[in-house]
Amino acid sequence: MEIADRGLEEAPEPSAPVLLTEPADGTPPVIADPEALADACRRIAGGTGAIAVDTERASGYRYWPKAYLVQLRREGAGTFLVDPIALEGELGPLAEVLNDAEWVLHAASQDLPCLTELDLRPASLFDTELAGRLAGYERVALGTLVELLLGYQLEKGHSAADWSKRPLPLDWLNYAALDVELLIPLREKLEAELAAQGKLDWAREEFEAVRTAGPPPPRAEPWRRTSGIHKIRTARGLAAVRELWLARDELARKRDRAPSRVLPDSAIVNAVLAEPRTVAELQALPVFGGRVQRKYTSNWLRHLQAARALPRDQLPNPSQQNDGPPPPNRWGDKDPDAAARLSAARTALNRIAEHHHLPVENLLLPDLVRRTCWRPPEDRGEAGVAEVLRAGGARPWQIELTAAELSQALHATAS
Repeated sequence: MEIADRGLEEAPEPSAPVLLTEPADGTPPVIADPEALADACRRIAGGTGAIAVDTERASGYRYWPKAYLVQLRREGAGTFLVDPIALEGELGPLAEVLNDAEWVLHAASQDLPCLTELDLRPASLFDTELAGRLAGYERVALGTLVELLLGYQLEKGHSAADWSKRPLPLDWLNYAALDVELLIPLREKLEAELAAQGKLDWAREEFEAVRTAGPPPPRAEPWRRTSGIHKIRTARGLAAVRELWLARDELARKRDRAPSRVLPDSAIVNAVLAEPRTVAELQALPVFGGRVQRKYTSNWLRHLQAARALPRDQLPNPSQQNDGPPPPNRWGDKDPDAAARLSAARTALNRIAEHHHLPVENLLLPDLVRRTCWRPPEDRGEAGVAEVLRAGGARPWQIELTAAELSQALHATAS
């Protein structure tokens, strides 16, 4: 049964969406052996049009952000659930079918990294979440857009599940299959709307930027993102956070466990603040006295002691060092003219975004705006600003809309 058989052309009003609890064709079998994969690839190759793609990961449970399930759907072929774990990542036949096709994904930047690890790379893509943002929708979750534009309600509940679990429960498989069942019709609706608004070329530039984006550069000091670290006021305390964070990360990597499940951030901060001197003192703190944690407390204590013994020149700077501007709320004191430039730029960009019914963050990355206003180019004319934006990763459509206004904003002063 194709999607049209659900009566898609006569979808109910958004006020009365139809709840979908299982795929139209029933729950597809999980593809877990080479023979089943080969058959699926033949069927996908015989289908037509773009291919809907999604993945399920186990981010809150596992260290590595790999795909534990890959969902696919193509008109004329049906829906497929591929288990890359059972197939030991050997998806070469699937790559031959998928890598020359256009993919339709929702929030593509979340799925592409784990698909790239499987040597699956789209020739082009359509991102329904990004399309929804550019079309001016305030809420762009898949379920919300499906309900607004197609009149169907997707059952929720398993997005944060442990998808490394085997076997996968039937209701999880239904959820996974439904995530791709309506992506193609949703794409058609959004593409038509973007075309009507004159934004389809903008969207294509954005999709291509997502498709070709490389991995983000590693953070210089990722331990500084420990939740609650603001409570630690001294360099010695920060060193202890760093030691525990690095030890936790090493153990999480070896065990393939999410770091927060190895040791929560709150436990790290509590241990640093409490300054325990013995295993018994550490085990008296919340979390560390638990049955599983007790066998690791000697290891955690050893790292706390190592931080206490570090020479002063090896302690971290209490002020985080980065190459970017300070927080905007401090600009007025540090550089009043820069604060004036940022205020003028934000006013101009908000006006442009409102005129085009766009989120301002999709019009131009806020970090790029801040950096440009903090240290403007020597040439503050439109051409000079356009070059800075281009070097910062802005797309042609963004530069065309913002360069002139941003150039004027960069001439603002506090006087």
